[in-house]
Amino acid sequence: MINNLYIVRPTQDDVISAYQVFETAIADAFGKEGLGSEQEFINSETMQKKCLLNAAIVQPNLDIDFLVAKLDGIVVGTISFGSCGEHIRKCTEKRCHSVGELGSLYILPRYQGQGVGSALIAAMAENLSKQGIDQFCLDSGYRRAQEKWLRKFGVPYKAIKDYWGPGSEHMIWFCNVTDFINAVPAAD
Repeated sequence: MINNLYIVRPTQDDVISAYQVFETAIADAFGKEGLGSEQEFINSETMQKKCLLNAAIVQPNLDIDFLVAKLDGIVVGTISFGSCGEHIRKCTEKRCHSVGELGSLYILPRYQGQGVGSALIAAMAENLSKQGIDQFCLDSGYRRAQEKWLRKFGVPYKAIKDYWGPGSEHMIWFCNVTDFINAVPAAD
């Protein structure tokens, strides 16, 4: 775990460094999946995350909760919680209708594997618990992320084979908030 890491709700002062996290981490994730040439998808995903962050800052009472991990005043990671996305709704036959989605978990590549993601998940779980929320779901089509989520969250609720094309699965997990409160951060 990185010393001097702190997790807070983002403010307007955090926008530029949070944007840098999205731009860098999303491009890195696509590249490591062998999809680095898919610039249109990278740009779309990046823009979507920027819009979510802006909405959370400008209208804090919306249905989206955002946290950022900061080191020396610079955002190095992000996480969000809100309504389930289209992929989860489609794949779970609406089981997730009343369960929100953990998303936007991006860490600058040089800080990955140092517990930043685990710290963000634990902080968000604490926030969710205070709001009386006892479950969340998350999904992933990235193979590298799936490997981490399998270790952290266990067997997925659903794995849809060939969802993104031949040999490419989409996985969805349902998790209990209490399982991640005060969790000891592990290397992500």
